[in-house]
Amino acid sequence: MKKQNLFLSFILTCFFLSSFNLQAQDNILQELEEIAIVDQKIMMPMRDGIRLATDIYRPKTDKKVPIIFSRTPYNFNSWGDGKQRTRTAQRALEAVKRGYAYVVQNERGRYFSEGEWDILGVPLTDGYDAFTWMKDQPWSNGKIGTIGCSSTAEWQMAVAALDHPSHAAMVPQGYGAGVGRVGEINEQGNWYRGGVEQMLFFSWLYGVEHDKFKPRIPAGATQEDLIRISRFYDLAPENPKVDMAEALKHLPIQDILKNINGKNEIFDKMIRRKPNDEAWFKGGIYHDDMEIGVPSFWFTSWYDVSITPNLALFNHVRNNSKDAKIKDNQYLVIAPTLHCGYTRATENTIVGERSVGDARLNYEEQIYAWLDLWLKDEKNDFKEKTPRIQYYTMGSNRWQASETWPPEEAKLTTYYLNSNGNANSLFGDGKLSTSKSTSDQADGFVYDPLKPVPSYGGNVCCTGNAIKGGSFDQQQMETRNDILVYTTDVLEKGVEISGFIEATLFVSSDAKDTDFTIKLVDVYPDGTAYNLDETIQRVRYREGYDKEVFMKEGEVYQLDLTPLSTSNFFEKGHRIRIEISSSNFPRFARNLNTGGNNYDESVGVIANNKVHHSAKYNSKIILPIISK
Repeated sequence: MKKQNLFLSFILTCFFLSSFNLQAQDNILQELEEIAIVDQKIMMPMRDGIRLATDIYRPKTDKKVPIIFSRTPYNFNSWGDGKQRTRTAQRALEAVKRGYAYVVQNERGRYFSEGEWDILGVPLTDGYDAFTWMKDQPWSNGKIGTIGCSSTAEWQMAVAALDHPSHAAMVPQGYGAGVGRVGEINEQGNWYRGGVEQMLFFSWLYGVEHDKFKPRIPAGATQEDLIRISRFYDLAPENPKVDMAEALKHLPIQDILKNINGKNEIFDKMIRRKPNDEAWFKGGIYHDDMEIGVPSFWFTSWYDVSITPNLALFNHVRNNSKDAKIKDNQYLVIAPTLHCGYTRATENTIVGERSVGDARLNYEEQIYAWLDLWLKDEKNDFKEKTPRIQYYTMGSNRWQASETWPPEEAKLTTYYLNSNGNANSLFGDGKLSTSKSTSDQADGFVYDPLKPVPSYGGNVCCTGNAIKGGSFDQQQMETRNDILVYTTDVLEKGVEISGFIEATLFVSSDAKDTDFTIKLVDVYPDGTAYNLDETIQRVRYREGYDKEVFMKEGEVYQLDLTPLSTSNFFEKGHRIRIEISSSNFPRFARNLNTGGNNYDESVGVIANNKVHHSAKYNSKIILPIISK
């Protein structure tokens, strides 16, 4: 009887919560209708005849108004229950109250929009054509600002490079999936890191991709018909629940989605692309040969999947824009949160299991001040009040400001790997020291791709139950012999590390190809070891992503890894640590060590890998240190 009562109580609680959410959504929509002209399911024409489903919310006024534009692959149908739809209505309400029209549109091939969807491959002209259509509306003042996080941000940078005259400002947030190549960083929209597949898209595509056999609206459907049927048909797929932690273990990786009855069309072609495949440069992602011509207010976070390329892009625009006005109008926020978690910061922000203190910031106030400046021509004090870069330093748990990234006061300090040849695990003799190793030493470990180092926390998103993102105590992980651990002496005074962290390893292996990983860790006096950032490098791409160069047994190779990024204060009594291994799974796909394609292989080989540190081979990490 007690169990029945508990179950009944649970059902009633769910019912009342659902009823409350629906009522809240209804209230928002009712308030919108009171102050706004609501025009839903407008089918905006693109140059090739494809029409994109668009909802418009604009103030009831005779004055021309600026536009806040959000284009997304996600569902924003305002009928029925759903967090995304409620958020859309809330954003529209706030924008209208502030004198803006709020326009939200689905990418081609998504929900009620016509055409075929291709993640990272939607034509750039769709954005340009949408700007032209909006600026020509009689209620528009001709100025458009774009805004959105993650997949609602990824299209903004490449479209900004088209330099449409009405694209007056943008606010990209968690935008890494739109970054292809920036200098030496070659992630191709978060698909790769160091030439290794990031498995987040394997999981994400399973959850969001629409089937080619999905129900489709007849061509030429009227706005009236679309509004009517949208109340009955959501067009949102509801895929069966999958244990993604188990699903991502399947080999070969090209069959992961097929193995869980997922939709393979987009995944099939992407999994075969190499990091420098020409197809990456034909889609909708930004590359560093494109000139961004839009004032931008960038939002990033320390535990996002793409913090380093995000920061590199900000620096690239500031340093390389041909237009001095554009250079001077780039601003940046770096929060201590997970992907798109800015507004979820609280008085006691917990990221993973680590408290980083009161990380709140007046995001909405700053964003609207920015938009008012560029879309309304308001002579406000945004530029006087807002630091160029606002970044949160964990450990000291405070917001700081800088004119550059890294901060100018950061001094690059080199720490060398040292040991007596036994840096394996937390219990080994690995040391980080400012003194070079004078003995000819190497630390070896066995990498078995069928027994990879599990991902534990980290800078992730979108992996279902496979990984919990954020900062977690790594001590138990560090008991593994296939993890090399190098730690400084106890710090006699606190130091802040803020900036890019570069690592150069000298490595060898008996395999033709393998990977090397690195992780930066803050070690507390009681031994708690919180991860800060991590990266990986596939050795075959050590000389560039346009060629593959395999290893020979007995030879030592220099490996320069993609930089890490953080801002963390290591208090007096703490220690700085790095971990090195050859896997971080399922954050990154496993290297099967054969030198083959990897994506179509099911059988791997065990690699005996070494990291060298000697007078000749100075494996090292370079830390941007600010003394306190």
